[in-house]
Amino acid sequence: MSDFRTERDSMGDVQVPRNAYYGAQTQRAVDNFPISGWTLHTDLIHAMGLVKFACGIANRDLGKLTGTGKRPLNDKEVEAMLNAAREVANGKHDDQFPIDVFQTGSGTSSNMNVNEVISNRAIELLDGDRFAAEKPVHPNDHVNMGQSTNDTFPTAIHVAVAMAIRNKLIPALKKFHESLAKKAEAWDQIIKIGRTHLADATPLRLGQEFGGFARQLQLSIDRAEAAVGAVLELPVGGTAVGSGINTHPEFGDHVATALAEETSIPFVEAENHFEANAQRDGLVECHGHLRTIASTLFNVSNNIRWLGSGPRCGFYEVQLPDRQPGSSIMPGKVNPVMCESMMQVAARVMGNDQTITLSGAAGGNFQLNIMMPVMGQTTLESVNLLASSADAFVEFCSDDMEANEEACEQMVEQSLSMVTSLNPYIGYEKASKLAKEAFKSGKTIRELCTEQQILDEATLNEALDPMRMTEPHAD
Repeated sequence: MSDFRTERDSMGDVQVPRNAYYGAQTQRAVDNFPISGWTLHTDLIHAMGLVKFACGIANRDLGKLTGTGKRPLNDKEVEAMLNAAREVANGKHDDQFPIDVFQTGSGTSSNMNVNEVISNRAIELLDGDRFAAEKPVHPNDHVNMGQSTNDTFPTAIHVAVAMAIRNKLIPALKKFHESLAKKAEAWDQIIKIGRTHLADATPLRLGQEFGGFARQLQLSIDRAEAAVGAVLELPVGGTAVGSGINTHPEFGDHVATALAEETSIPFVEAENHFEANAQRDGLVECHGHLRTIASTLFNVSNNIRWLGSGPRCGFYEVQLPDRQPGSSIMPGKVNPVMCESMMQVAARVMGNDQTITLSGAAGGNFQLNIMMPVMGQTTLESVNLLASSADAFVEFCSDDMEANEEACEQMVEQSLSMVTSLNPYIGYEKASKLAKEAFKSGKTIRELCTEQQILDEATLNEALDPMRMTEPHAD
């Protein structure tokens, strides 16, 4: 028996792997685009299955599938088609989507890939011959009814991205926020020296420093929510150019409602289908929020990396958990690998934003953006990288960090910036001279003030109380 079967499309015969659920148009795309070896992200494949399911529901409820079209379906055939779409959405047929990411810019190849798989699987569920030339559940006439790639593919991208952010990224960011907030609370009474411009500054509490990091994560959660909001409008219903040709006027609303019910995400039909088909500004906005989150994660992990530097010749105010040997030549060396991993993820996401921005700006000509597969793939990569990195950082680093109280406190008294609290008593100019003298002599600010009797002992002790310096005072 041959390993291939012959399928036919409008351009002629094509040899397709014998047992594949996909057909001729998918195989042509596989042959035409031997580019990267990267197939579509499974999140997007599952979303395409879900979109086809919602479209089937809409066409069923609007009487289109069972109406007076070219070949109406009976109720059993409709149910088989919906079940096949549901299987795709649930990941049952992930191995049936072999097309390269770098394909036709609208995603037509992948749209037809989904249509063919659902068609043939539905026929199989009906105990029919999915290899027959005539398709009782047709990939174009039934699975793709009332649709164009130009509106359903970007709809699937929006659905996939929104679901990934809600189900993966936001929970990961919340976990990271909780981890940092716990450290901030536990370390609230540990005094350390502040640093601005990488130079000594006035004291603060280690808990305050980590409270700042926790706030950055809280704002990142807000930005992730805003990223979901940017992709809630769905292009479906616009068909080829936004005019809605060959679809029911209520189709887009029905599909958006079905998707909202399935995902518990408040998707809506696009307000203007000509904008929704032609432009991907919502996706650009969405990824802009992801870029900002990446910037935050880079900053937080890099700060923690610096705080953990040492153990003898760095700051070493925070002890990071040992995860693996750090050198092939230096015995005993341990490196801040989780921080470095997160920084690399953040750099990748920031680079991805350039791809998204250029694709959105230059790819949308007249009634269609022709950069959609790479936009969908890149955005989903960013979401999943950020989520996985945050999860790993919490599990393998932040939850197990320990404060090095001795290292935090020993630098405070040595800091020349302690003189700042004397400004209200002796003025900026005299305080500046005192700091320079302390640096030159190697003495502390307290020692010089005591020697020179600049303030009485009680006032000096109050002014140079490090804990008091960590908060504002009215007096």
